[in-house]
Amino acid sequence: MTVIVVTGTGTEIGKTIVTAALAAVATADGRSVAVLKPAQTGVAPGEAGDADEVVRLSGAVTGVELARFPEPLAPGTAARRAGMAPVRPDEVAAAARKLAEEHDLVLVEGAGGLLVRFDEEGGTLADAAGLLGAPVLVVAPAGLGTLNSTALTAEALRARGIAQLGVVVGSWPADPDLAARCNLADLPEVAGAPLLGAVPAGAGALPPEAFRAAAAGWLAPALGGTWDAAEFAATSRP
Repeated sequence: MTVIVVTGTGTEIGKTIVTAALAAVATADGRSVAVLKPAQTGVAPGEAGDADEVVRLSGAVTGVELARFPEPLAPGTAARRAGMAPVRPDEVAAAARKLAEEHDLVLVEGAGGLLVRFDEEGGTLADAAGLLGAPVLVVAPAGLGTLNSTALTAEALRARGIAQLGVVVGSWPADPDLAARCNLADLPEVAGAPLLGAVPAGAGALPPEAFRAAAAGWLAPALGGTWDAAEFAATSRP
């Protein structure tokens, strides 16, 4: 079973676009891919959610959403306020296992950060990853403040005995400032895991065909791409 859990150090930092890039690279390599969104919040019925966006950008991918809550809040809070049943970690794990029976790769994209609550018992994406025995890929922002949140996420994973694949910068600016450029060296150190890619800001606005053609260049070989951390850092050196 090949399952990767994609989390972030916060919200709105590029998790969905990174997930789409992972799916595009795997699909181009001939692998069948499913993306699982346990809880979609802040999207009305009939509107496209994150799983739909991954499918749109990456192509022939199976998209599954377990629950949708109308308000843009943490899943547990959104479920409670809507009077709806929450999604629980064991349900996420069961859905991922089922998808893995029919796909070469399953990508589980969380909502917000690693420890955002799914339910009233405090279940989180970390709990689902633990039940699956799946590694976690951390998506982080490029600039000031990312080192602390990345270190906290990595520490939470280690405390739970969950493997961290590495870190991907979810939105690399066209004109990176000093903090962003220095963070290329500092992120792997604070995470205790390699830097495995940098997706350019605005990548999600590319036409799907252009997105798929470029995706491999944003991700390191460990994720199926061609991105070279040393070369990228050299061209961005402060």
